[in-house]
Amino acid sequence: MTAVGRRYEQLIAAGELQADDDQRRAILTLDRLAADFEAQKSGGGFLAGLFGRKPEPPCGIYMWGGVGRGKSMLMDLFYGCVAGVPKRRVHFHEFMLEVHGRLRTEREKESGDPIAPVAAAIAAEARLLAFDEMVVNNSADAMILSRLFTALLAGGVTIVTTSNRPPGDLYKDGLNREHFLPFIALVESALDVVPLNGPTDYRLERLGGMPTWHVPNGAEATAALSEAFFRLTDYPPEDRANVPAEDIAVPGGRTLHVPKSLKGVAVFSFKRLCAEARGAADYLAIARKYHTVILVGIPRLGPENRNEAARFVTLIDALYEHKVKLLAAADAAPADLYVAGDGAFEFERTASRLMEMQSDAYLAAGHGAA
Repeated sequence: MTAVGRRYEQLIAAGELQADDDQRRAILTLDRLAADFEAQKSGGGFLAGLFGRKPEPPCGIYMWGGVGRGKSMLMDLFYGCVAGVPKRRVHFHEFMLEVHGRLRTEREKESGDPIAPVAAAIAAEARLLAFDEMVVNNSADAMILSRLFTALLAGGVTIVTTSNRPPGDLYKDGLNREHFLPFIALVESALDVVPLNGPTDYRLERLGGMPTWHVPNGAEATAALSEAFFRLTDYPPEDRANVPAEDIAVPGGRTLHVPKSLKGVAVFSFKRLCAEARGAADYLAIARKYHTVILVGIPRLGPENRNEAARFVTLIDALYEHKVKLLAAADAAPADLYVAGDGAFEFERTASRLMEMQSDAYLAAGHGAA
């Protein structure tokens, strides 16, 4: 047993995790991969180099299952235990945005197929790539993934990824899906496919049945949402004053500042998202990257707030379509948020969605699920 397995058992013994048969099976596979990396560092890589052979990269892992099953937690545990290996952990959507940017740069050089040099550059930067939440929902990604990942694997990269879907369901019903099928075949043949579909939704369990819509704004709502954030992210209490921020890419070359971001959970103010000039591209970037959004300071809206109301509608549409979980503090219940002003009648649909987003069925849906 490597540090991965030992750390998992320590967390169970300390009461921080519950014993879970599916998770233990996944840990065995992650432990095997960590051991393969250790073996290469301790001698396998040296001997292979001595005899002029390039060592084979350890076999990667595709870990899939429903929301809240602990996929990201297990990958983080594994990632933190692998040392001495050039590695990178990145959300899958962020990685693909970066790849398309690199491909555009290569095309400007007019050097033929741009995928080979891009894959070679990525392989030179990391021997271990860890992706969170692999989901394929656009044809631009679908058309290049098979060639890109084939080149990465050939370049010595080991890939570990999580997803809410089994490989065969990726890009389901997508445009020209037949061109995507080689990628599915590659994943199923080149990676260990590990299901993680135990009976417990740990993310929902952490919320402990607490409400997701808090009225009114104020200290009590803020305290409840703060507690929800730390439950969802398992953030150490001693570090609560140092929650990290980040900037995420928005199509068009812009970035969006996220004041608090951890393990797929982001915190925003209504003012930042809806009182400033933002559009669908911003909200889609958020919806694709985060499985949970905490939104504070939602006011009761009136005729003078029609622009803010319109942006809020677009934001909720994006979150709803990507099954993002929404925890919020507002000055009114959804049905009473915007009752007079341009678009107030249409806002009734948004109010209905906000109510649905509080249901157990919605909260149990996988992020990005159609």
